[in-house]
Amino acid sequence: MSENAQVTFFEAVGGEETFHRLVHRFYEGVAGDPLLRPLYPDEDLSEAEDKLRLFLVQYWGGPRTYGEQRGHPRLRMRHAPFAVTPAARDAWLRHMREAVESLALPEQYETTLWTYLHNAAFSLVNTFEDG
Repeated sequence: MSENAQVTFFEAVGGEETFHRLVHRFYEGVAGDPLLRPLYPDEDLSEAEDKLRLFLVQYWGGPRTYGEQRGHPRLRMRHAPFAVTPAARDAWLRHMREAVESLALPEQYETTLWTYLHNAAFSLVNTFEDG
């Protein structure tokens, strides 16, 4: 790599393996969560896990597999069919926080990653009633 080449966030945090660990840990939490689990219609969460991992890998500068397979992320549109309530957001953030912390990233990378995930979760809330 030349001196002028920029290291992507993806590379700096450990590449594909780091995002695999992050998303797998996150879905371990989702699997047992009574509020979030019903939002995933498939019995097996592996497809959801793959989609989130591929999205995050691409977003942070890794291979563009997500876009090649699924097109533009369109996060709000893809989540529109689901009632994303503040309570669901908070549960999602709780599991994601545990997953992020499990990576033991250097503080600046953890903060950058967490800020993005936190903001994304707030942006996807689309329902403000419980029923």
